[in-house]
Amino acid sequence: MHRVLPDGTRNGVYLQRLKDKLGNRSNASSEVEFDDTHGWLVGEEGRGIPTILEMGVFTRFDCATGAAGIMHQCVAQAIHHARHRSAFGRLLIDQPLMRNVLADLALECEAALALALRLARSFDSQQDEAESALRRVLTPVAKYWICKRAPAVGAEAMEVLGGNGYIEEGPIARRFRELPLNGIWEGSGNIMCLDVLRALSREPRALEALALLLQRSNGRDSRHDEYVARLLKDLRNGTSAEASARVLTERIALAAQAAILLQGGSTVVAEGFISSRLVAGAPGAFGVLPAGPDHGALIERVLEG
Repeated sequence: MHRVLPDGTRNGVYLQRLKDKLGNRSNASSEVEFDDTHGWLVGEEGRGIPTILEMGVFTRFDCATGAAGIMHQCVAQAIHHARHRSAFGRLLIDQPLMRNVLADLALECEAALALALRLARSFDSQQDEAESALRRVLTPVAKYWICKRAPAVGAEAMEVLGGNGYIEEGPIARRFRELPLNGIWEGSGNIMCLDVLRALSREPRALEALALLLQRSNGRDSRHDEYVARLLKDLRNGTSAEASARVLTERIALAAQAAILLQGGSTVVAEGFISSRLVAGAPGAFGVLPAGPDHGALIERVLEG
């Protein structure tokens, strides 16, 4: 919709107010009212949803790469601080527990970046059918998992700076406010996980493309081989319960990240990721409760309190 029509009159688009957002403030958002507004089709008539979803594939990729980039910025600032801040007679970077924290944050960032860049390759290979099929399933996987892990990384990096990490003049506060938005924009977590189920159930080539990516690392680490074998068995058996969609998406994300890291050639990174994420068990995102607990009762306890 143009603001000015071809005859020079203003189109019926009225901005009611700017939204007072938690973050992302430099990128203004508004509440809009349309009154006798003229618009031009950007796709085939009657196919508005498919048209916008096609665009959404690219913007979901943007969200994943953006979150990975902000994660890296936050962790870089935390490491810089730790290299210069002394406590108890030693630099923070030299203290074993802090080194463990920083190494773990670095590992999460590298895995996020590896997944985002592998997804970018599938976008670059527009004429490759296998890559197109992989892009269909890997886009919602990456968007969900990277954007879900990013706020936790930002919060931990902020904590490294102590109280100075929580002030507006600090290097992380603004980035921390930005991180949750990437998970909300272009389809929130539940939408992404349901889209993963949709891709796997409706597009057989997507599953085979994913299997090819995961199995390219076969023989490089037996723990990853076993993890992938269990995952692919479940996928091929039609594991598609909506309530466990987040669990399934997380498993795909971890298997893909490990496979990409194994293929990347860094033994240290791949070993650290597999031992801490696949063997020890990944830190769970919200919404991954197993079968058993009475979900309704848990929700009601909040309302009763």
